[in-house]
Amino acid sequence: MLFQAAIDAASPDLCLPPHLPPPPRGRTLVVGAGKAAAAMAAAVERHWQGPLSGLVITRYGHGVPCRKVEVVEAAHPVTDDAGIRATARMLDMLRGLTADDLVLCLISGGGSALLAAPAPGLTLSDKQMVARALLKSGATIAEMNCVRKHLSAVKGGRLARLAAPARIHALMISDVPGDDPATIASGPTLADPTTRAEALAILARYRIDAPAAVTRWLSDPASETPKSLANLPPGDAVLVATPADAIAAAAALARQMGIAPVFLGSAIEGEARDVAARQADFVRAVLDGTHPAPRPCVLLSGGETSVTVRGKGRGGRNAEYLLALAVALNGQQGVHALAADTDGIDGSEDNAGAWIGPDILTRAATAGLSATDRLDDNDGYGFFQALGTLLFTGPTRTNVNDFRAILIE
Repeated sequence: MLFQAAIDAASPDLCLPPHLPPPPRGRTLVVGAGKAAAAMAAAVERHWQGPLSGLVITRYGHGVPCRKVEVVEAAHPVTDDAGIRATARMLDMLRGLTADDLVLCLISGGGSALLAAPAPGLTLSDKQMVARALLKSGATIAEMNCVRKHLSAVKGGRLARLAAPARIHALMISDVPGDDPATIASGPTLADPTTRAEALAILARYRIDAPAAVTRWLSDPASETPKSLANLPPGDAVLVATPADAIAAAAALARQMGIAPVFLGSAIEGEARDVAARQADFVRAVLDGTHPAPRPCVLLSGGETSVTVRGKGRGGRNAEYLLALAVALNGQQGVHALAADTDGIDGSEDNAGAWIGPDILTRAATAGLSATDRLDDNDGYGFFQALGTLLFTGPTRTNVNDFRAILIE
């Protein structure tokens, strides 16, 4: 119930309409990308007064019917040719606009992979190789998006340049820790504070053997992104939903249920297993009275952890977190936990996340499963699948990042 409350708080039909601007004198063009983009476009259509046209790109399976805005589905988290083709068509729509026109840009998490136009001299294969390596490296979302911006002809403010002199009004659902609009979907409408030198340093830091064309492009000054708003058309960026909004909604419901919410943060980053270890320590502090939280209570947190993939198993960051939490708690009685991604997809798997109870390790031992061995193999999905505790929601068509709840009875 708490997880559903968090998702509902970020529903585009609820959070987007209050932020719609007045219609312009000229045309209104809707563009956008992300796992929530189709639902956002549908919300615009239901509440907009005046003519509309445009195109948005969303993940396969995340589309919704729209009458005026075309919805194209493409691959996530690694770009495919469908995303490349749809982005090219979108960019064509942006050319030739006037100062009387308005571009409604609908941005949500997942847009970095879905809005895809390789920089000059780069191929789809080049971008796919770098994306796969970054996803396995343990890099943060901000680091990944820094690299993506500098390998793109559309991210890091470049989409806005193409739309000039039209006004751009970006409506954003944040999936990034800290809610930096320039990081969400790699900031296609905003000036970029990161540099190509930082992008090269990130590739070096995580020992990513990038294609020669990638390092050659990043060494070229032409790969630098727009740094000043003066170089971009007039416009603004509005956060219509954030991870903190979702956690607050879950906390409100917990209070109604007589459970004290304890807020651990909505922008938590770091290795999933390290976050799990710290939160297990917090649980023990509550249980032994070191922390004054009343019982029953629920520890709530959000953000985006990372996983450095060394094994060959299946599982996203929420499965990894929960498996590490189960090992750290070691069967602690009276403690239950759920972790899931609010978009309904944990990493690249088909589950949203999973849940655990105090008997999870006992059940695993009975089934012949070693939690530590599965954790070493990054196989949280396989572990929880065998025990029947994977959480499946299907696409939620929003995305305010991960949701974690630890109930202490």
